[in-house]
Amino acid sequence: MKRSFLKTGDGSITIHLPEWDEQYHSKHGAIAEAKHVFIQEGFNFYRLQNPAVNHLRILEIGFGTGLNCLLTMMHASDQGLEVNYTGVEKFPVELSEVKQLNYATQLNQPINDFEKLHELRWEQWCKLSDTFSLFKHKCDFSELVYDAQFDLIYFDAFGPRVQPELWSVAIFKRMFNALSPNGVLVTYSAKGDVKRALKKVGFTIERLAGPPFKRHMLRAVKL
Repeated sequence: MKRSFLKTGDGSITIHLPEWDEQYHSKHGAIAEAKHVFIQEGFNFYRLQNPAVNHLRILEIGFGTGLNCLLTMMHASDQGLEVNYTGVEKFPVELSEVKQLNYATQLNQPINDFEKLHELRWEQWCKLSDTFSLFKHKCDFSELVYDAQFDLIYFDAFGPRVQPELWSVAIFKRMFNALSPNGVLVTYSAKGDVKRALKKVGFTIERLAGPPFKRHMLRAVKL
């Protein structure tokens, strides 16, 4: 599928898919969206609810550009938190495309550190620092079978408008099973069908204020 590049509202660049009229991130701000949805309402929320935890297990559905992973690595380092991060992606972004993304520059991070996220081998644990390990899993989301292995899920698949099958009851059941008790899932989508699917598999749902120019997002907790 053809890909192009789009400068978003906060100056950060995202990948655009013309055939779907879909972006990897919000056109109003790739970094702003990721910080709000996944760091503020996911990572930071979980930490506030579990202040004694010093080791966090994160699953990202839609590893994509690696932006969420980079931001998490930064915040985990600031907080002295150990993280095991699993990123799932069926169609990895090419390194030549990664080199056109400006997240490292925008976030004042070494460019090599960002590119390394994409250079690491798939299907094996790789240590990015003494406290941050990454496992990249190349597969379809419907193939995932996890049992209470994660504390936090970043659900960042392409939107339900273009890939509704990724936002189904069947997929969210796998997400529910993947979380430990009191585990948290966050996503940028707040569509009614998404809310109903999350509730049907057992999640407790909160509709929250969304990132810039988006009214709402969802946080789901496995009680």
